[in-house]
Amino acid sequence: MTEPTTRHLAPMPDDWQRALAVVAHPDDLEYGCSAAVAAWTDAGREVVYVLATRGEAGIDTLEPATCGPLREREQRASAAVVGVSQVDFLDHRDGVVEYGPALRRDIAAAVRRYRPELVITLNHRDTWGGTYWNTPDHVAVGRATLDAAGDAGNRWIFPELTERGLQPWDGVRWVAVAGSSSPTHAVDATDGMERAVRSLLEHRSYIEALTDEDPETYARGFLTRTAEETGQRFGGRPAVAFELFPR
Repeated sequence: MTEPTTRHLAPMPDDWQRALAVVAHPDDLEYGCSAAVAAWTDAGREVVYVLATRGEAGIDTLEPATCGPLREREQRASAAVVGVSQVDFLDHRDGVVEYGPALRRDIAAAVRRYRPELVITLNHRDTWGGTYWNTPDHVAVGRATLDAAGDAGNRWIFPELTERGLQPWDGVRWVAVAGSSSPTHAVDATDGMERAVRSLLEHRSYIEALTDEDPETYARGFLTRTAEETGQRFGGRPAVAFELFPR
């Protein structure tokens, strides 16, 4: 049997119009997803970003009160590069996001508000490929997003959302997980790669705190290397991989 880590990746579905991307922190989407987002917005599709936190605990040399607004500005600029104009923040605390009803409710509210057919999130498993430990925030938000995609369609879960005028939405057809060690589908990153690099570079404050390497060399190297590795399973074209869960 062919191992999941080496099998050919199928093209992502393209018969949809609206997507909602839900992640924990500023920069989470830029480390791999944004070339796909650029391709989707180029095709006239609508993509909205929802972030659980403002990333205020992400830079050791900056106090959270200073860091949060800075990273929010960088995230909005980053999203604009790939054609995303709507960026919402749920204001959960960076580093201590808790999986549970409160997080599920907030994400379900976003699903009801924007009524996506495709929901995107980040790796919700304990590790990255069985090698590096994942962060609790990524695990909590990824898992809550998978659950909230279903919660949003049930009027008896979180009835307070209906009282706020957010009617149930049962139109989510897929949840796509980026950064999965078991991807099933991919998007051609060729046309979106340059904007993906520029999008990641908008997080300059974070990158400069993360590495001494030149930011553009770092961003371009990371994104192109990842896309080329994925492309080996996608007809040789640079690609962004997702694990797709139909609903």
